[in-house]
Amino acid sequence: MRRLELSLNKGQKSRFERAFDELEAISFKVNADATVTIADEISVNYEDAILKGHGTGDMGGRVVATLCGVVERVNKLVYVRPLRARYKPEIGDTIIGRVLEIAPKRWRLEINFSQDAVLMLSSMNLPDGIQRRRTASDELNMRTIFKENDVICAEVRGFQHDGCLHLQARSQKYGKLKKGQLVTVSPYLVKRRKQHFHFLDQYGIDLILGCNGFIWIGEHVEVKDEMEDDQQPQNTDSLDETTEEETYTPFDTRQNICRIANAVRVLSTLGFMITLEGIQEIVNLSISQNIDIHDMLGAEFHVVVAEKEVELRQLSTKRR
Repeated sequence: MRRLELSLNKGQKSRFERAFDELEAISFKVNADATVTIADEISVNYEDAILKGHGTGDMGGRVVATLCGVVERVNKLVYVRPLRARYKPEIGDTIIGRVLEIAPKRWRLEINFSQDAVLMLSSMNLPDGIQRRRTASDELNMRTIFKENDVICAEVRGFQHDGCLHLQARSQKYGKLKKGQLVTVSPYLVKRRKQHFHFLDQYGIDLILGCNGFIWIGEHVEVKDEMEDDQQPQNTDSLDETTEEETYTPFDTRQNICRIANAVRVLSTLGFMITLEGIQEIVNLSISQNIDIHDMLGAEFHVVVAEKEVELRQLSTKRR
């Protein structure tokens, strides 16, 4: 939760501050033992052979926090997860990036990290779907696959010796993203989950929550079955120049993309965690109150969302 950087009138400011205080009170009750600041003692069982992880230290025989955040425990490991932090890649992360340049046998991508990422030509599926060795002709035609400023979805494969990320896009769900919007949020607002690809059937929209804070909202694209592709006759010639057939995106679909993208922006501005459920809640709220797409970014709707969040968290607390 963060302070609004919008111009609020006197009534809106009073309502928002009231909602802000109530959310802080609810959060403190739920996470009273887990939330720590610098030099706060972390309660542990000293009889167990605990492992002190990131954000912890030893002071006078006590385990104390060296960061402001939430205490996490994994078996015997105790560490502090910062409330706000830069993106720290992990192997297997689903990320979204933008192509910066095309180098020999690789693309260099900007992924909201301290260093650029690299996607090798050998680490992705070719457009023809053939599993074969890359040839000199494939390298010459790399620009027909991805060019500068293209938005790409990929997976973190590993780290190079210099700390640079090595990506891969060997699945049909990865690759170039088209006909949509790319929204950038703080990476700490996107939690790692089992599923980062979502299809909003009622709107015909694909939603990809990148672990690096890049979120894609675009027109739904059917993912081809890899088994069916293997059964089809394939041309073993090297990659040729191909022209993509541009199709028209319906007006309703474009409106849905903008509405969902604005819902993500509202969550980011308020500092709420960005989840599929949270996005759907804001979209439904804007539709039920006949809020125009442009008005979703106004101060009044931000205050309404904050007040709605207070109601939801109070209901959730009572159920516990």
